[in-house]
Amino acid sequence: MKAIGLYEYLPIEKENSLVDEELATPSPKGRDLLIEVKAVSVNPVDTKQRAPKDKQEEDLRILGFDASGVVKEVGEDCSLFEVGDEVYYAGDVTRQGSNAEYQIVDEQIVGKKPESLTFTEAAAMPLTSITAWESLYDRLEVTEEDRGKSILIIGGAGGVGSIAIQLASRSGLTVVATASRHETENWCYSMGADHVINHRERLWPQLKNEGFEGVDYILCLNDTDGHWEGMAESIKPQGKICSIVENQQMLDMTAIRSKSVTFSWEFMFTRPMFQTEDRIEQHQMLTRMSQLFDEGQLKHTLTKRLSPINAQTMKEAHAILEEGQMIGKLAVEGFQ
Repeated sequence: MKAIGLYEYLPIEKENSLVDEELATPSPKGRDLLIEVKAVSVNPVDTKQRAPKDKQEEDLRILGFDASGVVKEVGEDCSLFEVGDEVYYAGDVTRQGSNAEYQIVDEQIVGKKPESLTFTEAAAMPLTSITAWESLYDRLEVTEEDRGKSILIIGGAGGVGSIAIQLASRSGLTVVATASRHETENWCYSMGADHVINHRERLWPQLKNEGFEGVDYILCLNDTDGHWEGMAESIKPQGKICSIVENQQMLDMTAIRSKSVTFSWEFMFTRPMFQTEDRIEQHQMLTRMSQLFDEGQLKHTLTKRLSPINAQTMKEAHAILEEGQMIGKLAVEGFQ
């Protein structure tokens, strides 16, 4: 099978940052599926995993997490899928990735592809959708009883922000998103945001200008360090903050102590990485969101597509993401 991966961790412009290679097609066992990959999406986690570091791989490391495709074989213990099923998934950071013609994936983290979406559109959605879903409903613990409460989503125009705005709005929250450019502001409104403020300026004064006395929830998708003070000012007493962006400095937890604020991290690979007993929750999330896409209650966030899936195209995709200007999601389709 064709595969794209790396042996060295290099800047993307280097010739060997990503390479094409032919590998043997793996066979599934247990609850694993063998999936023929039709399209993949590229996320910031891909570029972070590939980023320069003093390390070399003996065997080709295949990157890629988001993907859609067709089940070609099933392990002997599989019960959720059959050969021929069209699926989408975000993969497992501890296993070989989706940038290959075939991939082995645990069926418990795979969902049926939305019928209303193409393979390319579907490939853009799993990682960001799972991250947004887990952030809102597992970490921030938003329920039906929270309708009418407020949420601040920092970094609303990115992949996770785009789906988080939609889910939060659908859950009845008043959504304040942040953006710093005219086009990203418009994008946030198109996803369902009620208000948009600028994350390059102080958050709390802008929220007050919009009529808020604080927000019940904050989802930080951009620069936890830089926004920490603003989040501490903006969160209501007994509110909840969740971030997906690792901090580079020590976070001053005393800033939220007097308000009895809950802070949590979201990392969508936690369940597959640690083989948690509830990892089938990701199958259920993707299944539910597939229904929401097909019912028109959610819309895909694909904004850019490239082709074909090979090292040169994947280098282009990584370079685009590293520029930091993407709105929505980028996907790459089709092997040749």
